[in-house]
Amino acid sequence: MVPTGNSTMLRLARLAASVPRLHAHPTNSRHSMAYSAKIGPSILSSDLSCLGSECVRMMECGADYLHLDVMDGHFVPNITFGHPMVECLRKTVGQDPFFDMHMMVSRPEQWVKPMAAAGASQYTFHVEATTNPGNLIKEIRESGMKVGLAIKPGTTVEELAPWANQVDMALVMTVEPGFGGQKFMEDMMPKVSWLRSQFPSLDIEVDGGVGPDTIHKCAEAGANMIVSGSAVIGSDDPRSVIALLRTAVAEAIQKRSLDR
Repeated sequence: MVPTGNSTMLRLARLAASVPRLHAHPTNSRHSMAYSAKIGPSILSSDLSCLGSECVRMMECGADYLHLDVMDGHFVPNITFGHPMVECLRKTVGQDPFFDMHMMVSRPEQWVKPMAAAGASQYTFHVEATTNPGNLIKEIRESGMKVGLAIKPGTTVEELAPWANQVDMALVMTVEPGFGGQKFMEDMMPKVSWLRSQFPSLDIEVDGGVGPDTIHKCAEAGANMIVSGSAVIGSDDPRSVIALLRTAVAEAIQKRSLDR
């Protein structure tokens, strides 16, 4: 678990001082608000016996993208699905929906080409799962996908920071990866706040325990890509929940822009 309070803030302050050496933000990027509110239902919360129609239903309810959790039973204890399922879903839903692949796997290099061929849009791997993030980022880009980089709750933001200017999205896990239905970890929000302050135009995603009760904390910290599973898919009115989440994030983005 990441420590909170003075020790965390002191560490982040030290890291902030080193950011210019990381080329974290190009000139004038502090004044650009290139990111927007995007809501991505986690399809693992769906009725898996009719996953294709559930994906279509989520898009019809206003989802901006679909978050697909790939678990290998090694990096995390559970097993979900792989690229054959992604290929089937792509055929079912067409080319338009954005597939954000959350690769909770111990050998992320192994699945880049198969996922690209299956129709994945973004390949989000864990910094903890590879010894050479730079090579993997390059390989993902060359395969035609966007790049996401994720950290577990126990991983410090310092481990993500050197790569933040090379990726399209940073994912801050707000639960331990591998299981749904966990309680949202509010003490992950300093990571989000620091990333937003240092990388102003970066897409920052949060995943785990996010719903109407916790969205404002995520939005205020600076997250703009919101993964929500049971809160959206388990709702009687997913369209309204998606709209509520998007409004909270959009209002926070607007406030941040005005505060500048």
